[in-house]
Amino acid sequence: MTTERPAPPVRAGERETLRAFLDFQRATLVMKTDGLTDEDLRRRSSPPSTLSLLGLVRHMAEVERTWFRRVINGEDLPLVWSAEGDFQAAYDARTATRAEAFEAWKAEVAHARRIERAADSLDVTGYQPRWGEHVSLRLVMLHLIHEYARHNGHADFLREAIDGTVGA
Repeated sequence: MTTERPAPPVRAGERETLRAFLDFQRATLVMKTDGLTDEDLRRRSSPPSTLSLLGLVRHMAEVERTWFRRVINGEDLPLVWSAEGDFQAAYDARTATRAEAFEAWKAEVAHARRIERAADSLDVTGYQPRWGEHVSLRLVMLHLIHEYARHNGHADFLREAIDGTVGA
């Protein structure tokens, strides 16, 4: 399977640009997993780190859920992999499968897209309890772009250590 990445526009409005860059980063993470087995995706390929590609996918499902559903939409719901609110639990993918991780991730991305599209503007805010303040949808989208970009860098190293695949 080859994942297609949307090309962000070179001239567009702020919201369209943020949306496109976020979708580009989402697709990049998926690309890093193309063609790998569940065993490959669970592999902790960069010792001494315990991080795996599947752990990153699970973590990003939690990130999408937290920022869009819990913060912007104000939904009172637990994390996907930890009822106790332990964000680190998602990284432990020793028994996870591609199907399970991507089903959760895709569901959270769909919720995030729905919430973003329904918002009147990028100035819509939600309360972020860990920061103790209200944040705008604009900040959330920028934060997610940052979060994906950082973890996609990790994914580059993890993927290269698995099978030598490098590149965008």
